[in-house]
Amino acid sequence: MAFVDTAVIILRRTTTADPGFIALAGELTALLAELNGEAQALYGPLNNVAHVPHAILADAHGQPVACGAFRLVDSGTVEIKRMFVLPDWRGKGISKRVLVELESWAKEVGRQTAILETSKRLEAANGLYRKSGYSIIPNYGAYVDAPDSVCMKKEL
Repeated sequence: MAFVDTAVIILRRTTTADPGFIALAGELTALLAELNGEAQALYGPLNNVAHVPHAILADAHGQPVACGAFRLVDSGTVEIKRMFVLPDWRGKGISKRVLVELESWAKEVGRQTAILETSKRLEAANGLYRKSGYSIIPNYGAYVDAPDSVCMKKEL
């Protein structure tokens, strides 16, 4: 891989209707479909973030290279969704920057807790969340009986 200058990364707040977000979320969906196989029938609908007003894009030279979003769960909680970094940009700390910005934004809109679900097979994602202060919790909602899911929580 060629040298990647992460100093060129600019985070911007947007919505899930942003074309850059839609493109990156589509790449994430394709990756998860390959990873999950037939189980994607369960996970696919749970990843729908249409009309979510809280999304972050990480742009490099004006092109989106990473994304994340959160949806409001209740008066105190957000759910982190659709965290993704293009392969050439992974391992550069960009996902951490996106996550920190999402958490900051969640606090700005009055939320104190973040929850999320990820695959047990996504080792880098699990590592990011644990290093960022998330703790494993019992699987919630539709993930209760999903054997490949791990759910986490963090007090913001």
